[in-house]
Amino acid sequence: MTAGRRKYPITVQEATESLSAAGSPVFTWTDKAQLRAEIVQQGTTEFLRDFGASDETVIVFRTIWAGEITTADRVRHAGRSFNIREVVPLGRRFGIELRCIALSGVN
Repeated sequence: MTAGRRKYPITVQEATESLSAAGSPVFTWTDKAQLRAEIVQQGTTEFLRDFGASDETVIVFRTIWAGEITTADRVRHAGRSFNIREVVPLGRRFGIELRCIALSGVN
């Protein structure tokens, strides 16, 4: 994996839980890692769902090993949030592929 292909900045975020002033739990996203990634695959498909039509964007990021990234985390790229569906290790802690999905365009 060459550095020249990793030209897209991404931020991996994890959900953290804290308590509000009233004592109820509040979930927020905090930055876990800021990386440079290669976009291996990207595509959008339109679906009709119970709530209406929506676009499903599937994107695969390839980047260097950045510690413990799980499917509970999410990726921020180009102002959009992508849920991580699968984390695929490449080699022995050499790199990872993050297979992500985002829903948009609810009508």
